[in-house]
Amino acid sequence: MSATLIIIDMQKAADDPRYGRRGQPGAEDAIARLLAHWRETGQPVVHIQDSSTDPDSPYAPGKPTHDFKPEVKPLEHEPVVEKRTSNAFVGTDLMQVLEEYQNAELVMCGVHLHGCVESTVRMASDLGFMVFIPSDCVIAVDKTAIDGTQYTADEVHALILGVLDGMAAKVITSEALTGTAETRPDGVTLQ
Repeated sequence: MSATLIIIDMQKAADDPRYGRRGQPGAEDAIARLLAHWRETGQPVVHIQDSSTDPDSPYAPGKPTHDFKPEVKPLEHEPVVEKRTSNAFVGTDLMQVLEEYQNAELVMCGVHLHGCVESTVRMASDLGFMVFIPSDCVIAVDKTAIDGTQYTADEVHALILGVLDGMAAKVITSEALTGTAETRPDGVTLQ
């Protein structure tokens, strides 16, 4: 697969307790493996960095939590697109960066699945990109519905992926994207 990998908001701020209990404890490792594969195969990588205009936000520039997590720190030649809204296309040069790579396929991962990732995935789909979401490379947190019902991070993760799959993206695993997934003799990928 030739595609552009987009890593969304993988900053230290994502671990701030104000966002709630998170799920997907292996996501950072899965993203790091996916990133290593993309780099080894010479495919383009774009990092999205949330630069909140709220000075109290852990995503505000100048705070140590604004920094990228060490597992996914950009290399000097990899573009970093700063955003100030949940959608990485709004008010940024992301589209111009993607046009340089001329890939119609995007792989999107990061935090939070039910926020910035979903918003950016939907916009990419609306713009005509084929978007893949590696299910093991996106992070959700516990959420409370407007009626007070509590949903765990795993439930939010499953629901949002279920909503996006087939509508705005194709949900897949990182192993399937990198060719390391186990397959049966008939060629069916085991997820």
